[in-house]
Parts: sequence; C-alpha cells; structure tokens
Amino acid sequence: QVQLVESGGGLVQTGGSLQLSCVVSGSIFRINDMGWYRQVPGKEDELIAKITSGGRTTYANSVKGRFTITRDNAKAMVYLQMSNLKPEDSGVYDCNAEVIWSSLGDFMDAWGQGTPVTVSS
Repeated sequence: QVQLVESGGGLVQTGGSLQLSCVVSGSIFRINDMGWYRQVPGKEDELIAKITSGGRTTYANSVKGRFTITRDNAKAMVYLQMSNLKPEDSGVYDCNAEVIWSSLGDFMDAWGQGTPVTVSS
C-alpha cells in the first residue's frame, strides 16, 4: 500500500508565496516521476509541474518563472514552491507519483488527497 500526503495549502493574497509538500510512504522500491496537478471545478485537471527521478523538470506555461518543483529522494518527498501567486492559481493541488513497489518493476500511479490553495485578489 502506498500513501501520498500533501500539506502547505491555504489562503494567500495576490503576489504572495506558498510551499506545498508531499510525502510518499508505504511499500516503495523506487519512485519515478513526481508531479503536481491542479483541479478547478468545471475545468480539466492541469499538470502544473513534473520532476523526474534525475531532477529534470517540466512546467505549465502559466507558472513558468513563478513555481519551482523539487524533490528529496532520500525522504520520498516532492515540493512545489509557488511565488507571485495570482487568483487564477487557485484550486486543489494534487500530488502524483509513479511508485515502483517491487524489485520486479510492479508500479502504480499514486495520488494524494489534495490540498486547497486560494489566492485572493
């Protein structure tokens, strides 16, 4: 069983900053890509940022230059540093990880429960 738990969401004013954290626990052999998605009612889930096990990063155009994704492989954690926040950044941020849970390569696409971010104008 694999669990992802996010933290760090909240209410912030336009121009402010927040850091989201996500820890992976359970039966873990290795973690491949990790990422953050945003859910907004009435819209499709959006990939905000992704980081490979080697540290290569990908960002949505809307957050480039403002958000930074990092990971700590030893702690099985991924972070999202969000700066210069805008009201359109509001939503529920979900942590995602591709977790290899056996030496045979068995894997699962694991998700957290989501942490809400609200940016007030």
